[in-house]
Amino acid sequence: MREDLLHFIWKNNKLRGKSLATEKGQPIEVYQSGTLNLFAGPDFFNAKLNIGGQVWAGNVEMHIKSSDWYIHGHEADLRYNNVILHVVWENDVEVFRKDGSSIPVLELKTIVDKEFLNSYNNLLRNTKKSFINCESQLLQIDSFIIKNWQERLYIERLQDKSALLFQLLEDSQNDWEKVLFCMLLKNFGLNRNGNAFLELGKAIDFSIIRKVAPNILQLEALLLGVSGLLDGLEGVHSYEKQLINEYNFLKIKFQLKSQVAKPEFFGLRPSNFPTIRLAQLAQLYHKTQNIFRKVITDGAGVDTSVFKEVAASDYWNTHYNFGKVSTHRRKKISKTFIDLLVINTLIPVKFAYQKHLGKLQPEVLIVQMRSLSSEKNTINTNYKNLGVPVENALDSQANLQLYHKYCVKNKCLQCALGHQLLRRNS
Repeated sequence: MREDLLHFIWKNNKLRGKSLATEKGQPIEVYQSGTLNLFAGPDFFNAKLNIGGQVWAGNVEMHIKSSDWYIHGHEADLRYNNVILHVVWENDVEVFRKDGSSIPVLELKTIVDKEFLNSYNNLLRNTKKSFINCESQLLQIDSFIIKNWQERLYIERLQDKSALLFQLLEDSQNDWEKVLFCMLLKNFGLNRNGNAFLELGKAIDFSIIRKVAPNILQLEALLLGVSGLLDGLEGVHSYEKQLINEYNFLKIKFQLKSQVAKPEFFGLRPSNFPTIRLAQLAQLYHKTQNIFRKVITDGAGVDTSVFKEVAASDYWNTHYNFGKVSTHRRKKISKTFIDLLVINTLIPVKFAYQKHLGKLQPEVLIVQMRSLSSEKNTINTNYKNLGVPVENALDSQANLQLYHKYCVKNKCLQCALGHQLLRRNS
C-alpha cells in the first residue's frame, strides 16, 4: 500500500456511495474533499465534512497506519492542530492533536472496492512489462487525453529546466546574455560534453567574451584554452602557434585558469568533436553581438537566423582535431543542430525569460515546438510502438518527461494516463 493511493482514492471520490463512519461509529458525509497539498503540512486543505451530525471545516491528513502520525512528529506540530479527519489504511493506534484532543479516524482497508485495488495492482505490478507499466493498456486511452497530457508534460519540462536557468541568472547578477552563453555552450557540448562545456561557460567572465569577440583568433584561443584543449599542443601549424600565443597573452591579461573538466572525444562523431563545436560557437559570438536580444526578445517565438551560415574558421575545413588533417569540408552548423538548439536551449531560455518578466506566452512556444521534427531516441521509439504520438518536437520532449518523471518512478497515480486507466477499470 502507498500513501499516494490513499490520496487518489480521497481526491477522486472513490468512496462515493459508501457508508462511511469513524472508528468510533460516527457517520461521515463528505461535502468537500479539499485541495491536495504538495508541500509540507496536512495532505488536504479546506475540506468540509459532516462527522456525527456536526459540520467541520479544516484539513485532512492521510497515512498508511495511524501510528505514522507519531512517527512523523505531527503531535507536536501546530500545522496539524486543525486536522478534522485522519484517513488511514489501517488504524493501529488512537492519535491526538497537540492540545490533547482525539482526532476522528476513517479506516479504508475494509471499504475500498477489491476491483479497484486489483486494477491498481495490475497497473503497478506488471511483471511482464518490457518498457512501462501500462504498455498493454495504452490503446484504451482516447488520443485527445494523451495529446492534452503531452502538452502539460512539456510545460512541466520547461518549468523543470527553468531551475538551472534561474540559478545561472543569479550567479551572473541578472545577465541574460551570460545565461544564454552558458546554455548554448552546454548544448553545443551535447550529452557527452554538455556538463564540461557548461562549466567552461561558468568559468569565463562574460565581460571577457564581450571584449575579445571582435578578434576571432582571441575568442577561439579563449574557449579552446580555458577548456584545456590547448594543453600540451606543440603548435606545428601556424594557426596552432597563433592560438597558443594568443591564449598565453589572454591568460596573463585576464588571469585565466583552465580548471574545468577537459572535454572528451571518445564515442563522438567527428562533426561533434569539442574542437569543432567550440570553433563554431566562437564564430557565432564573433559575428553577432547581443545574441540574447536578437534571438530571445525579438518577436513572440525564437529567431534562429543568427545561426545560419555560421561555420568554424578555415583551419577546421581540413581538421577535426589539432594536427590531424582530414578531407576538406566546411564545418557549418547544420539545420538539424539548429533545431536541437531551439528545442534544448532557445525555447527553455525564452520560457524562463517570460516567467522572469511575469509574461508567460507558452502557446507561442508550443506552436514553434510543433513545427519541429521529433527527436529520435529509444524512449520515443518505444512510445511510438505503443501508439503514443511522436509527431513533432513537443511530443518527443513530453514523452521524455513522461518516462523519466513518471514511468520509471512508478508515479502512475500522478499521471493523467494512469488516472484514466484506473477510472476506466474500476
